[in-house]
Amino acid sequence: MRNKTKRLLLALPLVAVGAISACGGDDGGSASESGGEGVLSEACPATLVVQTDWFPESEHGALYQMLGEDYSVDVAKKIVSGTLIDSSGNDTGVTLEVRTGGPAIGFQPVSATMAADESITMGYAATDDQAFSYDDIPLLSVVAPLEINPQIIMWDPETYPDVETIADLGEQGITMNVFAGGTYLEVFKAEGVVSEDQIDPSYDGGPSRFISEGGKIAQQGFASAEPWQYKNEFTEWGKDVKYQLIHDAGFEIYAATLAIRQSDKEALSDCLKLFVPIVQQAAIDFVNGPDRANAIIIDAVEQYADFWVYGEGVAAYSVETQKELGLVGNGPNDTLGDFDFDRANKALQKMKDAGLDVPADLTAEDMYTNEFINPEIGL
Repeated sequence: MRNKTKRLLLALPLVAVGAISACGGDDGGSASESGGEGVLSEACPATLVVQTDWFPESEHGALYQMLGEDYSVDVAKKIVSGTLIDSSGNDTGVTLEVRTGGPAIGFQPVSATMAADESITMGYAATDDQAFSYDDIPLLSVVAPLEINPQIIMWDPETYPDVETIADLGEQGITMNVFAGGTYLEVFKAEGVVSEDQIDPSYDGGPSRFISEGGKIAQQGFASAEPWQYKNEFTEWGKDVKYQLIHDAGFEIYAATLAIRQSDKEALSDCLKLFVPIVQQAAIDFVNGPDRANAIIIDAVEQYADFWVYGEGVAAYSVETQKELGLVGNGPNDTLGDFDFDRANKALQKMKDAGLDVPADLTAEDMYTNEFINPEIGL
């Protein structure tokens, strides 16, 4: 979803490779060995394994919304698994396994992990990463739990009261502390929105630089986390920041879609017809009633006891922000989770125009499908 491989706060998804049976969990069991008879038991592998891009957090809410009360946490492997339930809490007959990304997979891209591990059914994919890896491991995104990428550039409104947009930052030559290699930066540089000399790629994910500079620099972050953390957790700052979404600045990628391997579409088709609408509804149920899923997320993070810290305050803020900004929401129609091909093709063209390493003939239709979406499900 978000280049979280480096997002370290210092205070701080289906594919059988070849055959459906390969999509089961480590045991490779069949559907009949899962938790019982349910809507997915005849069509899906016994265990649906979803590889995420980071530690559990509320931006992953749709996944944890589908976990039953029998969920368990494997601390060593950083996996949360349990009965996959539908919106009524019914056992669907299969197990859902949610795997942590980032350091848990050696900070490698989800696509690379999927290429190496056939037990993964589906993984998180973003438009840019999906395009960069397409020649080596072509992925097909089948549903978008997040409509809008939460990534932002933020700044101090007291230091820069007249800055409203990223373009304003660029026009005024304000230093932006970011992770190196961000696709959006290459696009914005190519478009003249920002300049090379104002990009400082030394960001380490922590708050110390922004705070020590007294807000004289701008910094990357996520709308669903950092604004709350800087005001409430990072007490040395303790006040509001202002920001603009990368999406609103004109680079409208999809982030954290659930993607299968292209080669597995035929084998998983019957499963996806049933599973994708459950994901759509789970995204809606989560933002309308997040407490249970957020409790699972917080519990998993606490049990992992790693550097990643995630509590009730930021979890609640994340959900509020997802609703307020439409990070979870319908597209230009009344449907949640489907893909706007025009939007995705424009993002791909921006990447090509910036000279990035994207196949020249790659289109959104190669990377996305609405075949399994229920158009009647929306916020």
